[in-house]
Amino acid sequence: MILGKLWNAVAAQFNKLANAIRGYDPIAEMQLEYDRSVEQLKEGREGLAQYRALVERVQRQVDNQTKVVATLEAKVKAFLNAGDRDGAAKFALDLRRAKEDMAENEKQLAIHEQAYQNNLLKIKHAVEKLEAVKHKINKYDADLKMSRAEAELSQIATQFNFNVTTDFGQAEQIIQDQIDKNRGRVRVAADLSGEGVEDIKREISIEKTLAEDALKDFEKEQGLATPETVGARPAPKQLGPSTKQLEPLPEIP
Repeated sequence: MILGKLWNAVAAQFNKLANAIRGYDPIAEMQLEYDRSVEQLKEGREGLAQYRALVERVQRQVDNQTKVVATLEAKVKAFLNAGDRDGAAKFALDLRRAKEDMAENEKQLAIHEQAYQNNLLKIKHAVEKLEAVKHKINKYDADLKMSRAEAELSQIATQFNFNVTTDFGQAEQIIQDQIDKNRGRVRVAADLSGEGVEDIKREISIEKTLAEDALKDFEKEQGLATPETVGARPAPKQLGPSTKQLEPLPEIP
């Protein structure tokens, strides 16, 4: 009794373990069952082949007995025609026994042939079932892989949510901040590069005017000046308030 309880406890644990791991890879389980069925089918076909050999042997016995019966019938007729009834009676007895054996063998042959055809039909049906199972395994395997891929893609798609509360959203915010900082540095550099530009332009203009005046003075000294090159110098600007001569006050009588 104790050993029985111990065995039941061990069997329960094994059953629990089997239930835990069952379903981990259902395609592999189906494939295992399919392979087992194929092996059983192979054994069944070998057994059917051996059974067919038995049927062929019985058939051969029936064929031989048919020939024996035909021979005995011919001998009985021959002895009767010869007027030898004792000899004809002897072969007639052998003919009766041969016909009885042949009838029994024909009966066994019919039984074996029917059993063979039934088993053959079962095996053919099993082969068709196995082909259907194989097709289902391939289909389930493909569907299962596709469903897993779709589930993974769906999960990844939800992870690619650029919300500020998600990791991708926070990473995007950091990238945008860095881009803004870089653009800010570029803008500051551009703004700083504009300092003193007006002064530089003013200095260049003054330098150009002085150079033009120096060139005109040189042309005058060398006698190269022309009316077009000399031109009219602009009137000097008078600094400060302009002085206007006042009219004398009239004398008072």
